[in-house]
Amino acid sequence: MCSLPHVFRKILNNFPESKSDDRCEGDGQEMARSQVEDHNGDGWICGCEQHRSAQSRLLIKGGKIVNDDQSFDADIYIEDGIIKQVGTNLVIPGGARTIEARGKLVMPGGIDTHTHMQLPFMGTYAVDDFYSGTKAALAGGTTMIIDFVLDQKGVSLLEAYDKWRGWADPKVCCDYGLHVGVTWWSDQVAKEMETLCAEKGINSFKMFLAYKDVFMLNDDELYESFKRIKELGALGMVHAENGHLIAEKSKEMLKMGISGPEGHEMCRPEEVEAEATQRAITIANQANCPLYIVHVMSKSSADVVSKARREGKVVFGEPIAASLGTDGTHYWNKCWRHAAGHVMGPPLRPDSSTPGYLMDLLANNDLQVTGTDNCTFSADQKALGKDDFRKIPNGVNGVEDRMSVIWEKGVHSGKMDPCRFVAVTSTNAAKIFNIYPQKGRIAVGSDADIVIWDPKESRTISAKTHHQAVDFNIFEGMVCHGVPVYVITNGHVVLDEGQLKVTQGMGRFIPTPCNAEMVYGRVAKRELARMPQKVERDPYTGPVVKIENQDEVPGVKRDENPIVGDTASFAHSRPPTRGGGRNLQDSSFALSGEQFDDKAPRRAQIRTSNPPGGKSSGLW
Repeated sequence: MCSLPHVFRKILNNFPESKSDDRCEGDGQEMARSQVEDHNGDGWICGCEQHRSAQSRLLIKGGKIVNDDQSFDADIYIEDGIIKQVGTNLVIPGGARTIEARGKLVMPGGIDTHTHMQLPFMGTYAVDDFYSGTKAALAGGTTMIIDFVLDQKGVSLLEAYDKWRGWADPKVCCDYGLHVGVTWWSDQVAKEMETLCAEKGINSFKMFLAYKDVFMLNDDELYESFKRIKELGALGMVHAENGHLIAEKSKEMLKMGISGPEGHEMCRPEEVEAEATQRAITIANQANCPLYIVHVMSKSSADVVSKARREGKVVFGEPIAASLGTDGTHYWNKCWRHAAGHVMGPPLRPDSSTPGYLMDLLANNDLQVTGTDNCTFSADQKALGKDDFRKIPNGVNGVEDRMSVIWEKGVHSGKMDPCRFVAVTSTNAAKIFNIYPQKGRIAVGSDADIVIWDPKESRTISAKTHHQAVDFNIFEGMVCHGVPVYVITNGHVVLDEGQLKVTQGMGRFIPTPCNAEMVYGRVAKRELARMPQKVERDPYTGPVVKIENQDEVPGVKRDENPIVGDTASFAHSRPPTRGGGRNLQDSSFALSGEQFDDKAPRRAQIRTSNPPGGKSSGLW
């Protein structure tokens, strides 16, 4: 029997430096010593079996459970990171901690579908790594992120995947998955995609129509990648902007002396995003490949996605916290640092009605899921482009504030109900990436990734109080109604009445299997219905012209015209009128070029004293 209390924790400042002799009295087992961070500093927890068992038993009592399809009052019992019971009057073993959730909403933890932690980009690295980024995610109610493996052209996809796993596994505080970027195309890439799907837990691949000469694929390469993705049962993802136009427009801006952050938006206007969105949907549809448009930033691109869905195409649209919560008027701010802090690609749109418009589409399922494109750079890093907006590292924050921003702009504003909030922040992502109901639902057998939400509380977003490593917040000063008071990941309470307690490396890699039902449920039948059909007909038995020289087809001479020769006289196709005049419905066309009045005498000129419209010889 372990003699230590069930809730055992000691601050490192009061703990001896030696680690090798740290044992829990009574069981002879060495403690699993984990680095923990909270508002008081770094600490450690007992890892013996008895203490792990006690720490893993939770009862959430009196709350209102909200899933994507229903909400109801019930209690939840959690053990070993799994939801074991849901209901009322539960019978549970002793030693469980009880969390009182009366008057609060109990929802599945958020899933951020789009992050770039410690991404090497534009000559530097994103300041939020997998530790600070996932810690901030948990603080905001997000219990899983899906990051992007994104390396340079020519780099093996498998090597890039191993690199990202090596960065993430020791650092993540919450569960995570991975998408893989396809930045070049070859037979090797096609083979490695199969390995990633079959052995590495990948079911989504991202291609770029922007960042010319860096990440961008040409249309033929995009088509080949879509065909391969369809064969594998995976999901194609696209960053939709016209890279060729952006490159040219950027040069034009600089020639005009526009080198500040406003040039970033002006060289990639809304129609550039909409055109690429339509092109990606068209190419994917020809390959019968399901498509996911990342970071939908404008009204027009959102309309393209919505229209395609109404036409029956399998396409999903992802607005992000930034496009739902703020706009691009900041690019014209007099403070360069403020303006540069909002630079991302595609850019925020200066039309201030865009966030509300995108939220309307999200609330009504024209758009389906939300991410953040969290890719943060400090002010000093942004200053790399102080003289040329093309050199400003693209990226903004959002992983910590996504849930609050969407609740504020969606639920608090009356545009969506809490069930729809759960769908767009968690459940739809879990379904699209084939990890449902392990994630994205509160049900028996699901992972205990839970956020207890107080819709009556409020908070003000600020860079001074957020948990991210970046020194700027694009939502600075926004008051959000709705706050996470408890966050539970894999059964561990990591946000406890405002106190953040995270364990570095505690998160797991979550494989995302191929052939998700939400993605491929219609594809097989659509493929059969759209299969090109051969027309069965009798073989042609008539004459076939013989071509003497395949390289040169001689033209037909006019005097050999079999229809009308040059010597043929003009023939009227309609009889003259009763008075003997020409029928005005008669055609004057002849293949010979002859006109019906060629033989009529020509008068040199006709003088008109007052022609219609007035004289042309007067002074005006």
